[in-house]
Amino acid sequence: MTFCISRTAITVGALLLGVSSAWAQADEARAKKIAGGSCFLCHGAKGESTSEIFPRLAGQHAEYIAKQLQAFKSGERKSSTMADMVAKLTPDEMQAMGRYYEKMPTQSTAPKEPQLAAMGQYIYQNGNKFSGVPACASCHGPEAQGTATLPRLASQIPGYIHTQLKSFNKRDRTNDNAVMHAVVEKMTELEMVAVAEYVSGK
Repeated sequence: MTFCISRTAITVGALLLGVSSAWAQADEARAKKIAGGSCFLCHGAKGESTSEIFPRLAGQHAEYIAKQLQAFKSGERKSSTMADMVAKLTPDEMQAMGRYYEKMPTQSTAPKEPQLAAMGQYIYQNGNKFSGVPACASCHGPEAQGTATLPRLASQIPGYIHTQLKSFNKRDRTNDNAVMHAVVEKMTELEMVAVAEYVSGK
């Protein structure tokens, strides 16, 4: 059996591919302009924040970033600073921002407290059967890479992760999976710090 592909079909396909490429370039240019206008002040020029107040965005999943931006805009996730920043962003721009940061290289740093990180590694990979804390790896993956809907924790600033875990525990952060509330309420302060120290070095 032979197949015949018309010259018209090839031309249309090439045209659509060209349009798609042009849109992608326009999206990236727009995202770069937005990032360069305000985001870099807190998150770094390449998403490499060094402050535990502001997360590293480099390498984070595009879908997750877009989801968080929308949550800040709707008020589902609370932050007066971020609410102002995203107030005028469109859904398309949020997706573009996600893709822009996802492509940036990540930078992990060796744990400052190896023994604490070792404890965190055990909890992350195995959980704590005595208190009922499940293994973080069951959702975020063995290498803390996350998924499209769950954040990449690897190379994130430990202080930021610790703060977010406490926010889930206090129900200050409610926009993400309710499973996090059930998990973190069983964790001790030491366990939170240990897990944060471990994943930051991945």
